[in-house]
Amino acid sequence: MTGVTITQAANRENLRLLIMLRWIAVVGQMVTIGVVHQLMHVPLPLEGMLLVLAALVLWNLASMARWRAERPIAGPEVFAGLMVDVLALSLQLYLSGGASNPFVSIFLLQVILGAVLLNVRWAGVLTAATAVAFLVLNFVYRPLDVPNLHEGRYFSLHTIGMFLCFVLTAGLLLIFLARIASNQRDHDLKLAELRRRAVEEDHVVRMGLLATGAAHELGTPLATLSVILNDWKRLEVFRKDSDAHDELQTMGAQLERCKAIVSGILQSSGELRGEGTVKTTVRGFLDQAVEEWRGLRNPPRLDYDNIFAPDLDIVSDVALKQVVTNLLENALEAGADRISLAASRREDQLGIVVKDNGPGFDPAVLERLGQPYVSTKARPGSGLGLFLVANVVRKLGGTVEAGNAADRGAMVTLRLPLAALGAKP
Repeated sequence: MTGVTITQAANRENLRLLIMLRWIAVVGQMVTIGVVHQLMHVPLPLEGMLLVLAALVLWNLASMARWRAERPIAGPEVFAGLMVDVLALSLQLYLSGGASNPFVSIFLLQVILGAVLLNVRWAGVLTAATAVAFLVLNFVYRPLDVPNLHEGRYFSLHTIGMFLCFVLTAGLLLIFLARIASNQRDHDLKLAELRRRAVEEDHVVRMGLLATGAAHELGTPLATLSVILNDWKRLEVFRKDSDAHDELQTMGAQLERCKAIVSGILQSSGELRGEGTVKTTVRGFLDQAVEEWRGLRNPPRLDYDNIFAPDLDIVSDVALKQVVTNLLENALEAGADRISLAASRREDQLGIVVKDNGPGFDPAVLERLGQPYVSTKARPGSGLGLFLVANVVRKLGGTVEAGNAADRGAMVTLRLPLAALGAKP
């Protein structure tokens, strides 16, 4: 989510607040008109005032349809909504005494909302519009025919009206400014999250560059070691010593593994998703990834339960495979002698749960899950496994949850949308 998208999301939420405020205004005006006309016996131009209310209702219905639409909402649309509210209030005041109406102070509510929701330019235009409307209503309005005007009742009605206007304005400001402040806090939190992700992604890019450079540099010494080991195998001293010969065989196997890892880094560096990928199925991809890791690491016990059904065609790449192997690798390095991986399907999502019987996650690690170099392993570079897993899964639109099992050990749960894997649910 970019900064522009976050601003558009804030505009959408602000439009929703204005819609709620407008409904409250419609109900409040209907109640006020009924009380003044029926209980206080002050004659009002009901046809004109109800026509304004009907137009306001139609505008709010159109605003609700706009709010539900997928298109982004810009700041001028919020400004247009506030201008319609100012126009509707001006017409109602024109029909009910002009600037002498105690509810003229509601103009201040529109100015405050504009100052909070709009930029300085649009807020200035809105303030100027309310000032002009207030000024015009001093000279152009329909006078109210207040009964018993000379008996001091007009002053009493005006005072009551001012009090009601104050309570209404103060209450609405309290509710909506609190909501707007909450929206702003969410906006700031999303921006902070974007900055954090940008830093992490830059870290991933730098790690990729370092890994590629290191892979290039390791090619020569690994080739040299391979030649030396082959020469040693032909020496009489090692051929006669069975233990030494077995150790040389182990060293050769590990060396070949190192060469395969380096080749994989060089092959996958710089690849975009879709290039050099493999068409497979969800079950086939997981079966292959788990079996390859089992053959390389030979864990004491690995329980694998793949109940993903119905199976789907997907497009897999190296990064997706490393997500699975990193989780298994972390469990093994934590000292677990029993690891389980379960795969299942929930509607249009792939769920993967990896559990082990190791010591579990430290609380400090869980608090900073997904950040680089967060680990209790006392060696340089540790803590990158879950960091890379979280970044890859996040880019695919999935989620990562980690915690400690109820009995013993750690548990990590992945949820990946099948659409992001190239599948059609």
